[in-house]
Amino acid sequence: MKHKRKRHGTMEMRVHRRTEPGSPPGTIVPDPHEPQSDVQVFSYCKTDLVESRLPSFEQLAKMVATNEVTWINVDGLGNTRLIEALGEHFKLHRLALEDVVNVHQRSKVDQYADIMFIVLRMPHVPTEATGGRVTTEQLSIFAGPKFVITFQEGRPGDCFDRVRLRLREGATKLREAGPGYLVHALLDGVIDNYYPVLEGYAERLDYLEDAVLEAGSHVMDELHEVKADLLILRRAIWPLRETVASLSRDESTLFGESSRPYLRDCYDHVVQIVDLVETYREITADLRDLHMSSLSNRTNDIMRVLTIISTIFMPLTFIAGIYGMNFHTSSSRFNMPELDWEYGYLLCLAVMFVIAAGQMYYFYYRGWILPSFRARK
Repeated sequence: MKHKRKRHGTMEMRVHRRTEPGSPPGTIVPDPHEPQSDVQVFSYCKTDLVESRLPSFEQLAKMVATNEVTWINVDGLGNTRLIEALGEHFKLHRLALEDVVNVHQRSKVDQYADIMFIVLRMPHVPTEATGGRVTTEQLSIFAGPKFVITFQEGRPGDCFDRVRLRLREGATKLREAGPGYLVHALLDGVIDNYYPVLEGYAERLDYLEDAVLEAGSHVMDELHEVKADLLILRRAIWPLRETVASLSRDESTLFGESSRPYLRDCYDHVVQIVDLVETYREITADLRDLHMSSLSNRTNDIMRVLTIISTIFMPLTFIAGIYGMNFHTSSSRFNMPELDWEYGYLLCLAVMFVIAAGQMYYFYYRGWILPSFRARK
């Protein structure tokens, strides 16, 4: 079950299985807080496209039998009956359906007879609704001989608008190829959606690089948020690398030799994204260290000035303390003869001034104060 994210949390979600310990494998218990399922269907061949919402299972069976590929997109996991009915109709494995509703899965690929099951995490560009923080959602894909079924968590928006547009345009390779090419298009859409997310963090790090030397705790707060978001992206993209590598490497009836170059291209993109995430994490760590160093240096400068001021006033305070005792010569000839001198007060001030000036010159000569002014000379 997903929980609200803490403002400074490093995890986007906590793992909480809703099945009781010892429950039979394949038990489907969806999150009651998940939105209700919205079904969109694209059934197509080279010359025809049927687009429908919430069709009956009789219509689905007819679409699958008539056309080359049928893509069923389920947006929202709150309808248990629909998920189980789709599983029974298309003979989806119960263990895979259990992973669909437990949305904390790592990216992976499993083969069940002639049906391939793929799990990956789809990123969303930070918005005001998410407090400027990155979010990801689980995308589950079932690919069979003539169908592709995708399950999304039901968050607003996805990265498949270009895929839908290509299907509607007609004269595209997507309409001519089989379900394997559609799976590639969906994978490519998810992977490419990481780029605008990372571009936003690149701009944010540029801003923080300029602001990191300035005073204020908000810089450290923002750096902490960026670090937490990059950790979420790393956890999402890191296992996806092995998933795509497995798809491009292993033999499968879904992906022929013609699909291998496209899958290798997806793998290259994943590797680039992993490198970018790692680079940005290192930059964030460097900026945090730089910010802490600047705060430490600023504190040291302040302490140095205060120490110099204290050092200057120490002998002056000593002299003022002695003459503040007021032991007059009328009581004893050993008591402060300067109290009766005409210029005693002026002499005392002159001695204090000479001592202070001498200390200031010594500190300046050693470079402890005004080092930049001394360097220019």
